[in-house]
Amino acid sequence: MPLFTVFHKESNTNARTAKLITPHGEINTPIFMPVGTQATVKSMTSEELKEVGSEIILSNTYHLYLRPGSKLISRAGGLHNFMHWDKPILTDSGGFQVFSLSELNKITDEGVIFQSHLDGSRHFISPEISMEIQMELGADIIMAFDECTPYPAEHEYVNESLERTISWARRSKKAMTNTDQTLFGIIQGGVYKDLRLKSVEELLKIDFPGYAIGGLSVGEEKELMLEVLDYTVPVLPEGKPRYLMGVGAPEDLVEGVMRGIDMFDCVLPTRIARHGVVFTHQGRITIRNAEFAEDFGPLDPECNCYVCKNYTRGYIRHLIKRREILGVRLTTYHNLFYLLDLMKRIREAIQKDKFLEFRKEFYS
Repeated sequence: MPLFTVFHKESNTNARTAKLITPHGEINTPIFMPVGTQATVKSMTSEELKEVGSEIILSNTYHLYLRPGSKLISRAGGLHNFMHWDKPILTDSGGFQVFSLSELNKITDEGVIFQSHLDGSRHFISPEISMEIQMELGADIIMAFDECTPYPAEHEYVNESLERTISWARRSKKAMTNTDQTLFGIIQGGVYKDLRLKSVEELLKIDFPGYAIGGLSVGEEKELMLEVLDYTVPVLPEGKPRYLMGVGAPEDLVEGVMRGIDMFDCVLPTRIARHGVVFTHQGRITIRNAEFAEDFGPLDPECNCYVCKNYTRGYIRHLIKRREILGVRLTTYHNLFYLLDLMKRIREAIQKDKFLEFRKEFYS
């Protein structure tokens, strides 16, 4: 059976539904992937992740390498066993942490020398070491080692960084020897059209089973992000999955799907949940606000999740204000349900050729 099968593509947009096959199960796309940085989606059990509709989660190579260590996880039987999750897992390459923790690192053509943000100890990660770590973790989908350039950045710098990322992509593919895992290449190039197209051209020569678009949602305006997608996605192969990294606001998922993106991930739903901010069909609300103190309705009247069926805004506000763990668990559960249900409704709309109607209704 092929790794990736497109079932339906809308006639008037690039939105499509497909299925991605992995050793730990099938993934229906377009899909949102909750982020479990430290081998846990914060405050959620594996059983709860399944309840909210999660088909795949993401974990972080850099953080798991530092602690508890990829070799320890390998001895535990791999990440699936270690964290009690029997569905697909994707691990990032560690490249984004090179960008986000840049004051702690030194980038060379060979790899990245960095200081641990935990204890200051010095480490080195190259494409070969990133592949070794990800093979030890045993995720179903793993990412080529890349350098994520900041925004804004000069064309010359981004071009130099891209050359390095292309070289690292070749080395990643050569070093990845576990045939049970699927390796995605990562398209970089900042907000420069010529560099994005160059990145795609070079990665297609290397021939990966899937392609991720990295280096977006790093501070650029949304219009600029969508512009990059408008010229990048059409030159990607139809028969391979397309993954937009680090994007998870509901409106960005809708816009990404319209442009032909299949997979998304982001810490946004879990991060804002910890601050008492929740997604609703009417837009975001901050449940900590005084206006909800005596509101005994659900977080979202149009939501069918366990939290909205059983708990009130007033009670959840009380929990968040008192810093009770249950408050964060309930807001996190609801936010993930909301996004995964949004993706399910998007898939249904595409199948019926009604995605544009769905998009219009979503914005209204």
